[in-house]
Amino acid sequence: MHSLFPLSLFLSPWRDKSCLLNSREKEIKIEGDLVLGGLFPVHEKGSGIEECGRVNEDRGIQRLEAMLFAIDEINQDTYLLPGVKLGVHILDTCSRDTYALEQSLEFVRASLTKVDETEYICPDGSFAIQDNLPLMIAGVIGGSYSSVSIQVANLLRLFQIPQISYASTSAKLSDKSRYDYFARTVPPDFYQAKAMAEILRFFNWTYVSTVASEGDYGETGIEAFEREARLRNICIATSEKVGRSTTKRSYDGVMGELLVKANAKVVVLFTRGDDARELLASARRLNISGLTWVASDGWGAQEVVVKGNEEVADGAITLELASYRVRPFDKYFQALHPRGNRRNPWFKEFWEQKFQCSLQGGRQAKRPCDRRAVLSRSSYEQETKIMFVVNAVYSMASALHRMQRSLCPNTTQFEGEREREKGLKNTNSHKQVQKKGLSFQGSTGTEVKFDENGDGIGRYNVFSFQKVGARYSYLRVGQWAKALSLDPHLLHWPRQVVPTSQCSEPCGPHEAKNMQPGDVCCWICVPCDPHSYLVDEFTCSDCPPGTWPNERLDGCFDLPEEYIGWADAWSLVPVTISCAGFAATLLVAAVFARHRATPLVKASGRELCFILLLGVFLCYCTTFLFIARPSPALCALRRLVLGTSFAVCYSALLTKTNRIARIFGGVKDGAQRPRFISPGSQVFICLSLISVQVVVVSVWLVIETPGTRRHTVPEKRESVILKCNVGDSSMLLSLAYDVLLVVLCTVYAFKTRKCPENFNEAKFIGFTMYTTCIIWLAFLPIFYVTSSDYRVSRGEGRLAGGGTTTTTTTHTTALVPNNNNLAFHHRVCVSELASSHSGDLAH
Repeated sequence: MHSLFPLSLFLSPWRDKSCLLNSREKEIKIEGDLVLGGLFPVHEKGSGIEECGRVNEDRGIQRLEAMLFAIDEINQDTYLLPGVKLGVHILDTCSRDTYALEQSLEFVRASLTKVDETEYICPDGSFAIQDNLPLMIAGVIGGSYSSVSIQVANLLRLFQIPQISYASTSAKLSDKSRYDYFARTVPPDFYQAKAMAEILRFFNWTYVSTVASEGDYGETGIEAFEREARLRNICIATSEKVGRSTTKRSYDGVMGELLVKANAKVVVLFTRGDDARELLASARRLNISGLTWVASDGWGAQEVVVKGNEEVADGAITLELASYRVRPFDKYFQALHPRGNRRNPWFKEFWEQKFQCSLQGGRQAKRPCDRRAVLSRSSYEQETKIMFVVNAVYSMASALHRMQRSLCPNTTQFEGEREREKGLKNTNSHKQVQKKGLSFQGSTGTEVKFDENGDGIGRYNVFSFQKVGARYSYLRVGQWAKALSLDPHLLHWPRQVVPTSQCSEPCGPHEAKNMQPGDVCCWICVPCDPHSYLVDEFTCSDCPPGTWPNERLDGCFDLPEEYIGWADAWSLVPVTISCAGFAATLLVAAVFARHRATPLVKASGRELCFILLLGVFLCYCTTFLFIARPSPALCALRRLVLGTSFAVCYSALLTKTNRIARIFGGVKDGAQRPRFISPGSQVFICLSLISVQVVVVSVWLVIETPGTRRHTVPEKRESVILKCNVGDSSMLLSLAYDVLLVVLCTVYAFKTRKCPENFNEAKFIGFTMYTTCIIWLAFLPIFYVTSSDYRVSRGEGRLAGGGTTTTTTTHTTALVPNNNNLAFHHRVCVSELASSHSGDLAH
């Protein structure tokens, strides 16, 4: 704190120690070595042309008596200002800044009317004594309202009279360039505004209305609150102001304006206590309910504000400066009585209002006051700023004490009035005794400390006005000291649920806010796509392919991979058919192996038949490769086996049909026996044709390394298919060589369709190839149409070939052995065996 005290503070007339009361002008004068002025709102502001209204019991009388109590204690203290008696000059501000300024002229009148006594010397050589002079003020305690303190501070600084307020919280008073003689034991309003904004954000009240009292307290306070609210994305629906002489109709008009914004269920009040009381009374008159009040310390925890309007105020959250009870003051104040308290001219008026009686006897309309009435615990509650009043008086006394020690280190009392004044005037400036950051132990045991601007430390209690049992009361539910600490479990709301105050209803769990231009509190809820998550409350973003929004919708998770399982119904049919095919193929192979030396088996092309059976066996194997869970090794086998199995089958058939075509073509032309028709040559030709497919697949495997991929169909983003990293189209292209073999087989089968009866196996091979072509032509469009469902596309490939085993040769060889001779082998064609495997179009 800047302890700015002019050197003339110690110049106070040395007068008798009597207490002077002016009951007509209603002021308190108690003379002393040093006199402190006091400004208190003893009365509320009047209505109409009246300057003053009813007695302000708590903020007026209690605070006034707190100053007198502190003065008494200091005068009895042997350490603080020893040898110096403090006097007082206390005035009533009537809760008006203009009236307070007029009253404060009394504090500076001594400086204006002081006569230089050295010009008047008595015959005995002594100086003349000036009578009826105003008391010279060493400092002023007050005022209460910020508007009062600002007006008074502007006056007192002209005469270098310091001022310490116990309740003025306007942020303007922190400006030391304008109010360099002002200090206060309370913090500025911007701390309170920050606390109120944090309360709104705590309950997510983002759309509120505000009401401020006209004057520096309300206007600067609400400006600070609006700044803090904007930082927290809190919008102001409407801002209203109540004037200095507002009538009941004006309060009703303010309440009507608040109702226009129906969604703003919370009203922030930065008003004086009497304005808050009138707003509550207006709400009761208009039968307005459902509003939640958040009020500054102008309302605080005062019972007088809510008296008679408890139901309307239910659920209000108010702030009050954090203070401690001054227990010695309780004993002092409760012992006061009109008969003994003669130094307070307003105490009788207070007593009559408190007990609704008259001290004048039966001549008044009210009942006579009971002489035995006392201020008991039931009729008295210590006002919350009593501690700050006492601390303000002690702060002024402590600064005077330090000044006395600095200027008069060798004495504890004054030698004479003239000598004192002359010695003090030799000092150049009050700044020589300035003490930064003044701090001391307060009356409640807590530290009283000031910052560099002369402001108190910001600490607030948070109260909830609620019904507890059968009565309403203020309940402390939290505090604010640089940060908000609130216990929501202590709050009981009128409708048992936390009120809402938002411009727009909260969006659903999968909706984003589409903000309206220029407004951060009003929005339209827009549904997000099912596969989107919320980056923030305003933005939907698509999850990457293969992922899906989590339950909290704040991110994505990887979808589980799908593939055909062994127990899947889609795999049971192909597996069953393949197992039957294995059995049939092995049976035929066993029959051929057993009868491999018979004429029929030899004539049918024993070696090519075994190669053909191997190809059929591999075709059935592809079923299991395509059903098993994909892996890099399995994907490589799929590429190799799929095309190779068909190449084995069709290479054997092509070799056989080519051999028949060359034999009968040579007979017609009369040429000699064709070359390369021996069994060894046929096997070599067949293996050469197969090797082409093997080389092509091997090169493919080198160029495109086998692996797996997670495949998502755009129309079904909720499912992920585990597939090989080769597209379905690429797999079909790998069968191009097989298609070529099928076409060549079909051509040779067509050429040999008119073979003699004993060599009619070409006819059966031709039938086989015709049906194979039809099946392939039907398979391709079906495959592409159903490619979105991996189960269908896998299952149809297993069934497309229709691998049925004709047992003609097996039947002839095993069951009709008489026909298995050299003469019969021309009539039974082993092609029937080949035709039994029309090709498994495994995919």
